Amino acid sequence: MELGNSCFQSDLDFCPECGTILPLPGVQDKVTCVRCSFSIDVRDFEGKVVQSCVEFNRLGSVALMIMDDGQEVKGPMIDRKCPQCGHEGMVYHTRQMRSADEGQTVFYTCGQCKWLLLPAAFPSLGAWESLWTCLHLKYVV
Repeated sequence: MELGNSCFQSDLDFCPECGTILPLPGVQDKVTCVRCSFSIDVRDFEGKVVQSCVEFNRLGSVALMIMDDGQEVKGPMIDRKCPQCGHEGMVYHTRQMRSADEGQTVFYTCGQCKWLLLPAAFPSLGAWESLWTCLHLKYVV
């Protein structure tokens, strides 16, 4: 691997130019950084062992909280029409679902029918545009 005047001295998992995590080698001759387009010959990855571990939560350790029909949804309200019932005004809350350098994910809940509106990112769209996927969940905000 020819590093030239690279900014970083790094493992093959990271781009030596910008520090971004590199994609896994595929069938192409080069592994190219998605951020700065720096390329590394795929043969430089020969003999590299990639090990991963998946840990599952025990059954019952994570539970969806069900909201009673009479229970009020609380939180800041926004002028947004519910796609399920047409009620004007949805409550929202945010969560940090990805890494700290990514923006927060915003969840909208209808104050009337408790419809939860979730964002779903589809990488096939190229620019990671967000689409809204509607799920009918009764969720405590």
